[in-house]
Amino acid sequence: MGYGYADWNGPFYPQGMPERSYLGYYATRFNAVELDTTFYGAPRAEVVQRWASAVPAEFRFCLKTPRRITHELRLVNALEEMAGFLRAAAGLGERLGAVLMQFPPSFAAESLAALEAFLAGVSALPEMETGSGRVRLAVEFRHASWYTATHALAGVLREQQVAWAATEYPNLPRRIIPTAPFLYVRWIGQHGSFAHHTHERLDRSQELSAWLQLLQAIPEEVEQVFGFFNNDYAGFAPATCQRFRLAAGLPAPPLEPPVQGCLF
Repeated sequence: MGYGYADWNGPFYPQGMPERSYLGYYATRFNAVELDTTFYGAPRAEVVQRWASAVPAEFRFCLKTPRRITHELRLVNALEEMAGFLRAAAGLGERLGAVLMQFPPSFAAESLAALEAFLAGVSALPEMETGSGRVRLAVEFRHASWYTATHALAGVLREQQVAWAATEYPNLPRRIIPTAPFLYVRWIGQHGSFAHHTHERLDRSQELSAWLQLLQAIPEEVEQVFGFFNNDYAGFAPATCQRFRLAAGLPAPPLEPPVQGCLF
């Protein structure tokens, strides 16, 4: 989740590398990134073009929907703003992986009707159709009530082909509920757990093994999985992602410069 961390200069990026070179270097080690910067507003066209030009064609960006839509308006009268955001995201072309709608912990299952209406409206937006295909949408819920309204929510999401993001987050169950032809998985952890993010500080091997078993059991209809690690999950997201890729038998280019030693 993100790539522009000052703490990564040395442990992940070559010591002294200028920040403007981070994304291009990151793309030599990983094939996707989730951008948090779009949570604070739709990006300018020149910024989107700069992102796209810094990475190879097969690289994918996943963008967080602006908080204006998910947190402030809480989906009410938000279609126009969503259309504007999708127009900005379209500048990535084939490099747009998915759009994530992350809802606040206060957004509970009582808002199901508002969610259903909003997703239906978004589905009808012309901005959902791009030259590279239809925009993929994923939603993340942090209120436990959604996990007691599973059947109703899953039905709404399946109707619109929207992915229910699986999340490692405090007080939420570890579950994968396929509702779209792709999955979106976020390993978040407890926010503010570590003052610095220079190396792994927690051994997450047991949790990663459990997630891997869940992913290996997903139906064949799922065509693609987007998965992102937060620094707060174990202390240093690149190394944790690398650990998971190796366990899953996925391509894992060496992390250079060498990652600092772990505490376990």
